Order: sequence, then C-alpha cells, then structure tokens
Amino acid sequence: MKTIICYGDSNTWGADPVTASRFAPDKRWTGVMAKALGDEYRVIEEGLNGRTTVVDDPLAPHRNGLSYLPACIDSHHPFDLITIMLGTNDLKARLNRTATDIAESAHLLAETVIKTNLGPGGSRPKVLLICPPKVEGVTTLADMFVGAEEKAARMPALFETFAQWTGSGFLDAGAHIRCSPIDGIHFEEAEHAILGNVVAQKVREMLQE
Repeated sequence: MKTIICYGDSNTWGADPVTASRFAPDKRWTGVMAKALGDEYRVIEEGLNGRTTVVDDPLAPHRNGLSYLPACIDSHHPFDLITIMLGTNDLKARLNRTATDIAESAHLLAETVIKTNLGPGGSRPKVLLICPPKVEGVTTLADMFVGAEEKAARMPALFETFAQWTGSGFLDAGAHIRCSPIDGIHFEEAEHAILGNVVAQKVREMLQE
C-alpha cells in the first residue's frame, strides 16, 4: 500500500465557503482523490486553517508550515509522496510577502521533505508541489488580502520553476479550478471533485503506477 500525505491549509482541511463549515470527508478533494486512487493507497489529510509556508502570522499563531512539517512527516513515515499546497495565506497584506517569496518558501518545504529518508525502505519520498488557484474577487476578507490578486497571478510560473529546482512534481491547481465567488479564497464542492481527480492522476504518474 502506498501512503500519500496531503499538506495544506483550509482548502485541504475542507472549508466550505457556502456554509462556513467543513465539507464531509468524501467531498473534500483529499477524499475524492482517495476514492479515485483506490484501496492500494492510504491518504492522510494534514490541512490546517490559516497555515502559511514558512512565516509566523502574528494574528494566527501556530500556523507556520515549515515549523510543523518535520514533525508531521516523521509521525507519518514511511510515506511515498506528499502533496504541498500552501501559499494562499502568505498573500495576507500584513505578512508583506512577494510572489517570489511565497514560491521560494514552497520550494523550501519541498526541499525539507526530499532531503529526508522517510520513504519506504529509507528512500527519499516524492513531492508534488501544488500552486493554489489565484484568489480573485475577495469579498468579506478584502482588507486582509489587499494586493493578493496581482501576486497570486504570478505564482504558478514561479512555483513551477522552483519545483524543477528540487525535482518535485508540479501542478497548477488554477489551471483546473477556481476559488468560489462567495469569498474568493475557498473551493466549492464541485471544485474539490475536480481537483481530487486531477491530483489522483498526477500522483499515479509520479509513482509510475
């Protein structure tokens, strides 16, 4: 059985922009992916609302993705592959980060995993770096995400470049789905279904099934 860790923020946790609650496990993209992959795979959800790549948010403590990552992967090893989809929360105006800062931070997360021997038989696990779809039309959180749309539009090309540097897999989620017009940040149920199947296909390719 192959083990996949899905490391992300509220869109991996399954935040529902319509109800402001959480999607059921089988409706989240991680659950959709698990179903698509079948019984030969085990999918571990590691989504946390507000998680950043590598920075501490003064108004949302304990959300630094780099700080928690080593413990996360150590607790779940051995694993074959980890998906990392972070960067949306780094776009908050109070964190003052550029698109390049965010992409390079995602690269650091991937590099942190690749340098370990936490894969099966002491091998190096594979990493799928997923660039989140761009935030657009942000509504209730508009003040928090001032300037985010312009930065997010530059992120896919940067994420792909940094993924190549580490030899990670790359997926531009924004090429397949869009954030909800309700809040401009989270995914609606139909988008979770699309993303789950797209990631499942990419995972199979990377693990050469």
